[in-house]
Amino acid sequence: MSWLITNFIAAFLLPPLNFLLLGAAGMALLRRRPRLGKQLIGAMLVLLWIFSLPVVGNRLLALLEQGAHTPVEQMHGAQAIVVLGGGTYLDAPEYGGDTVGGAALERLRLAATLYRRTGLPLLMAAGNPDGGKLPEAVLMKKTLEEEFAVPVRWLEAASDNTRQSAVNSRELLAPSGVHTIVLVTHGWHMPRARRIFERAGFRVVPAGTAFHTEGKLSVLSFLPHLGGLSDSSIFMHEAIGLLWYRLTPLR
Repeated sequence: MSWLITNFIAAFLLPPLNFLLLGAAGMALLRRRPRLGKQLIGAMLVLLWIFSLPVVGNRLLALLEQGAHTPVEQMHGAQAIVVLGGGTYLDAPEYGGDTVGGAALERLRLAATLYRRTGLPLLMAAGNPDGGKLPEAVLMKKTLEEEFAVPVRWLEAASDNTRQSAVNSRELLAPSGVHTIVLVTHGWHMPRARRIFERAGFRVVPAGTAFHTEGKLSVLSFLPHLGGLSDSSIFMHEAIGLLWYRLTPLR
C-alpha cells in the first residue's frame, strides 16, 4: 500500500477528522433521531476537548516511550546504528533546497552522539514518500557528514514506511553479518519500529529520543491546545500501527 493511500486512510481514523466525522453523523441524524444525533455531537465535543489537553497527549505518548532508551554502557554486542527518517523540510529557502526536518534532526543528533561514544557504523533508512528531489536518507547522510562530521556507511533509500525500512535494512546489512543494531527513532515510535525490525530478523537495542518527560503541571496543561491534539493523534497512529503489524505479514 502506497504512502499516500496509507496516510489518506489514516486521516479518517485519527484526530481531528475522526471526531469531526462523529459530529457530522450526529448532525445528519438530528431530524430523524434527534436524541442520538445530539449524543453524537456531544461525544464529539467531549472527545475533542479531552484529547486536546496537553496533559492527556503528553501522558499518552509517555506510555509508548517506556523502555525506549538504553544507556550507552549497556549497548554490548551492537554492530551498527540504524537511524530512521523523521521527515523532510521541502524547498527550505534558508538552505537553498530540501533538507532534513526537525524530527529527523533530533534523531541525527542522537546518532552523532552514539557514534562518538561507540564508534559503530551508521545506516540511514528513509526513502522519498514526500516527493522531494532526493531520498531523505541522502539528506540525512549529507547533514551528518557536513554538519556533525560523522561518516555514514550505508544508505537505505527505497522505503516509504517503517516496515519497508526494516526489510530493506536487513537485506542491506546481512552481507556484512550485522544482526544486532542500535535503533534510533523517537521514543513514541520505538514500540512499533522495534517490533517490525525484530520481525525482520534483527536483535534491537532501542535508542529513543525526544521523550515526553514529566514536566510541571499548570492550569495551561488542562486547557485545549493544538499541541495536545497533535500528541494524541500521534498516539492513536502508533496504536493503530501496532495493531496493523500484528494482523499483517512482514512483506
